[in-house]
Amino acid sequence: MALLKDKDFGTPPSTSDKMVTLEIDGFTATVPEGTSVMRAAASIGIDIPRLCATDSLEPFGSCRLCVVQIEGGRGLPASCTTPVFEGMKVVTQNDRLAQIRRGIMELYISDHPLDCLTCSANGNCELQDMAGVVGLREVRYGYEGANHFDAKKDLSNPYFQFEPSKCIVCSRCVRACEQTQGTFALTIDGRGFDSKISPGQNQAFMDSECVSCGACVQACPTATLIEKSVVEKGQADHSIITTCAYCGVGCSFKAEMKGSEVVRMVPDKNGQANHGHSCVKGRFAFGYATHPDRITSPMIRKSIHDPWQKVSWEEAINYAASEFKRIQAKYGKDSVGGLTSSRCTNEEAYLVQKLVRAAFGNNNVDTCARVCHSPTGYGLKQTLGESAGTQTFDSVMKSDVIMVIGANPTDGHPVFGSLMKKRVRQGARLIVVDPRDIDMVRSPHIEADYHLKLKPGTNVAVVNALAHVIVREGLVDEAFVNARCEAESFSKWKDFVAQERNSPEAMESVTGVPAQTLREAARLYATGGNAAIYYGLGVTEHSQGSTTVIAIANLAMATGNVGREGVGVNPLRGQNNVQGSCDMGSFPHELPGYRHVSDSTVRAQFEAAWNTRLDPEPGLRIPNMFAAALEGSFKGLYCEGEDIAQSDPDTQHVFAALEAMECVVVQDLFLNETAKFAHVFLPGASFLEKSGTFTNAERRISPVRRVMPPLAGYEDWQVTQMLANALGYPMNYSHASEILDEIASLVPTFSKVSFKRLDEVGSLQWPCNEEAPNGTPTMHVDHFVRGKGRFMLTEYVPTEERTSSKFPLILTTGRILSQYNVGAQTRRTANTAWHSEDRLEIHPHDAENRGIKDGDWVGIKSRQGETVLRAVVSERMQPGVVYTTFHFPESGANVITTDNSDWATNCPEYKVTAVQVTKVNAPSEWQQKFRSFTEEQLSFLEKATAG
Repeated sequence: MALLKDKDFGTPPSTSDKMVTLEIDGFTATVPEGTSVMRAAASIGIDIPRLCATDSLEPFGSCRLCVVQIEGGRGLPASCTTPVFEGMKVVTQNDRLAQIRRGIMELYISDHPLDCLTCSANGNCELQDMAGVVGLREVRYGYEGANHFDAKKDLSNPYFQFEPSKCIVCSRCVRACEQTQGTFALTIDGRGFDSKISPGQNQAFMDSECVSCGACVQACPTATLIEKSVVEKGQADHSIITTCAYCGVGCSFKAEMKGSEVVRMVPDKNGQANHGHSCVKGRFAFGYATHPDRITSPMIRKSIHDPWQKVSWEEAINYAASEFKRIQAKYGKDSVGGLTSSRCTNEEAYLVQKLVRAAFGNNNVDTCARVCHSPTGYGLKQTLGESAGTQTFDSVMKSDVIMVIGANPTDGHPVFGSLMKKRVRQGARLIVVDPRDIDMVRSPHIEADYHLKLKPGTNVAVVNALAHVIVREGLVDEAFVNARCEAESFSKWKDFVAQERNSPEAMESVTGVPAQTLREAARLYATGGNAAIYYGLGVTEHSQGSTTVIAIANLAMATGNVGREGVGVNPLRGQNNVQGSCDMGSFPHELPGYRHVSDSTVRAQFEAAWNTRLDPEPGLRIPNMFAAALEGSFKGLYCEGEDIAQSDPDTQHVFAALEAMECVVVQDLFLNETAKFAHVFLPGASFLEKSGTFTNAERRISPVRRVMPPLAGYEDWQVTQMLANALGYPMNYSHASEILDEIASLVPTFSKVSFKRLDEVGSLQWPCNEEAPNGTPTMHVDHFVRGKGRFMLTEYVPTEERTSSKFPLILTTGRILSQYNVGAQTRRTANTAWHSEDRLEIHPHDAENRGIKDGDWVGIKSRQGETVLRAVVSERMQPGVVYTTFHFPESGANVITTDNSDWATNCPEYKVTAVQVTKVNAPSEWQQKFRSFTEEQLSFLEKATAG
């Protein structure tokens, strides 16, 4: 019997502890109570024919192909929906069942085009497989009568096509959209023979609510829904499992290949972070890896106003090394530094910081993770003792109350967002703390119990007010606090939050959240059962980002919501390896494993391993590098995989600092905004061209496996190694696995992690060491990493950025589903069909007062600068607040953001900028200069390429 793709066994596995023994075709099977007959049969190697069944969806029983005979039972029940019972005797195959199955298949085939030889799904079609399995040899009726062969094909989606003439109306796509994705974009329209799959209200896919996650395509058993890449290139001949390089969910994918060409990316059902689900980016937006804009030859130039020259790898590396040596000889050893990236692997980040410390001889290393989640590291380290989230993603399925603060999971972390929505549909209560009406507030079949629609910048005030209610109303989990937390720090905190100035009533004018709503939300969080907090950049990217993280940890400890499944403090990391880049020592004050550079014992360990002396003084953060560059003492920068010219705040200040440097080395896939200021360009490798590991938001270390040769000839870690050797510091790794082995020898939380182990188990969550050789899904179970939990006072301090008559609105920023970070990858894919420019969302009241209509060009002016965007008039906003994304460099979103930052970590305050918005008809002065400079740089690139 043919085995179907992905082992579709009907009902998901039962979790019952009670076992049941039954007989299937004369063989004994023992399975958990509640298991379906289909899955029980599969457990002993008997595959029952099926079409509508799949293990990722709830049983449906519509195709009737899986009928079986049960001794003593009536009729022929569907095995996918029939649970086993003790002593059951099942027959899965006899003449009667065979005849019924052939008849069923005959009906399906009678309304199906018999074009198997030319069909795109030929060789990977479940309908074709089942026709062979049941022995169908002829179709006696219907083929030339009524049929759906003339149904119009829908090609509107850029990634997949919908061919309804091949649809068997099994409903798998509909159920996948409902149960897995939670978008409810597909329905079955009509009845009987007129039944058909309908996106939205008989709309084209691109006009419907479809978010192009690919769940329907993966669920389809025929070629009805199929990737256009498969139609164009044919079926793959092999696959390699790797990890997505987009957001911090860390989805596992099978890269399906023809030779060295990727045909499609299929979410891996064994992926422990995504369980076979995906989003539009990971599933379809991989084309950037082979985009014509890829730079595949090293280039150098003396001045940023000179044309680029293509050179050999050897010449480029030696030139970069000689320039760094020259600068250090002239300006001192601290005049150069390096940046790691959260888009790079753990191994690459580790080597860059090692190069800075061992080859440059200083600690001037920083990372983009500091401009997004450094307050997480600081806040959680101070309170709980570890700089990371506490749970697995799956933990949310055991939550009774979910609080989402400053995060937009459906756009920023869509696979986890789908899981969270699933739990809410099952009955979990939901609290959303956000200035906007994000999808988690209200979307099909979910609605937040409470939406705390706060004013941007008042997170600390809101969380303190929640804590006030919990303390004053006696809702503290005293037993947990007494057993697990410091008594003195708790007592001080309790007295602090109990003060009337922290009450919801006192804070209502500050936060804009009605006091009664806040009180009810606090009671729900404290008394509703397992309560989990998930937060994002709307928490960390503030002047009080670290304070808010501390306040969240205080709240979780006070209510006992730490240390078990379904609870916890969970930062949603924005990029694929934000957690990993931090773990690897990418900050100027910390060595890998979050150990301070001033610790002589730790430093001695690294000195012995690296065979060099290390500087005990912390180095420069990115803002300090910029300031030193403008002052004249910082002159050289090695930047791997990061685009600070677009992503960092106060763009004009960043541009000036980069222009002041004498040697900027950029290592990347494309000539990004930072590369326009570079003197050396070293081609990078995409995630498809390298080996290594990523660490996601749940501390899960997952393998990145090379599926195609690097277009430029080298993986990124190899380029760093060549530069270190040219600088006179020897590195001699032959594979990324050797770098991970070195990391494991120096970082206690990684001590049992290796490529071999990851090949065996798929992924591991740190700490993974002698105490936890199989990893640690839930942190702080019996005690906090620091011993006793530490409460800290969290005084609300208003941001220095204030509105005024000149700047009466607050601008806040965020992301959108189809685009990613600075857009360098997604802008070079068909994802621009959904979002081709950054736009400004503005409330109808604010728009009307300014004579602005939907689609108008508007100028956004702050104290820092001015830019121009197209307006979207939307009630998702609250009056007085406007919102934009930052995925397109020409939008200049960071031209107007301030240089305000978090008090503890210098994380920029992206989320609060006072602005004025007016209707305009021309680009801003900055945008005109940007376009002129961009054209000049592209001209240089064309000359270099032609040369």
